[in-house]
Amino acid sequence: MLNHYRLSIPLTALLAGSAFATTVSADELNLYSARHYDSDEALYDAFTERTGIEVNVLEGDSDQLIERIEREGEASPADVMMTVDAGRLWRAEQEGIFQGIESDELNERLPDSMRHPDGQWFGFSQRVRAIYYNRDNVDPGEIESYEDLADPRFEDSVCIRSSNNIYNQSLLASMIGHHGTEEAEEWAQGVVDNFARDPEGGDTDQILGVASGECDIAVANHYYYVRLLKSDDDAEREAARKVGIIFPNQDGRGAHVNVGGAGVVEGAPNRDNAIAFLEFLASDEAQEAFASGNNEFPVVEGIKKDPVLESWGDFKKDDINISKLGENNPEAVRIFDRVGWR
Repeated sequence: MLNHYRLSIPLTALLAGSAFATTVSADELNLYSARHYDSDEALYDAFTERTGIEVNVLEGDSDQLIERIEREGEASPADVMMTVDAGRLWRAEQEGIFQGIESDELNERLPDSMRHPDGQWFGFSQRVRAIYYNRDNVDPGEIESYEDLADPRFEDSVCIRSSNNIYNQSLLASMIGHHGTEEAEEWAQGVVDNFARDPEGGDTDQILGVASGECDIAVANHYYYVRLLKSDDDAEREAARKVGIIFPNQDGRGAHVNVGGAGVVEGAPNRDNAIAFLEFLASDEAQEAFASGNNEFPVVEGIKKDPVLESWGDFKKDDINISKLGENNPEAVRIFDRVGWR
């Protein structure tokens, strides 16, 4: 493994001074990443081996990295910011973190839905927000859509995370995009009315809630379920086997999809290297790494997927442009507040 300069540092240090030298080098790239997967190291190795460009990585959560870049100002060494969820990419865009770029390679490789209209950021891995059900208590044929989660017949049945979770904000943002604000709010109110418990925990906790019988239905990103299926813990694997997965809205718009994405930072000192890195993330090699490293779906067609994902077969994914999920985020947050989704 190549020796990358990789930092994962606390908030006080992250917001203090620059972690990298500000001199420009023709053979380096400074990556600010909110992804915290060890498997991503393989991506940096492969990029360096292919191009000779060394990747220096600074890790933090999205808000920390945005504030860091703003504090550094024109002196920021950041070339690329990488994060997860369109809502977070949109927040960075609104703060002026990204610059628009033109790349024939990215335009050719990535579907329209995975590209910001002005080239400010791009989606490189897909995360499906799926519905889960208790195999003993629920007939999966009763649930065909996200809209069904608000049906009164599922009163006291639904486990889902809090409204401050960006994944749920983007799901509601997609509902706004497809149905408008009024219908989206009616849906959110219906889901609140069907809560089996107050929102708590992360995505894995929602799936385990279904397995334990605390709720009959839950919503979570697909890869959390795959982790449970592959877990070294016998109890977690057994819990996962009690739960089925549904990819909803197959007769309509398709299952809601979010992204892991990245963009070139405004004022990037190594701009050409940054564009080359984004183009590499769209390559077959990188797409396979996303798929195998965190059980995410590749965005490029024809890429080999994890065996569990392959076993699910083909299904329809919502092709709404992911930039719309960010644009609708503020309204989604307001709706959550109005319906009492805490």
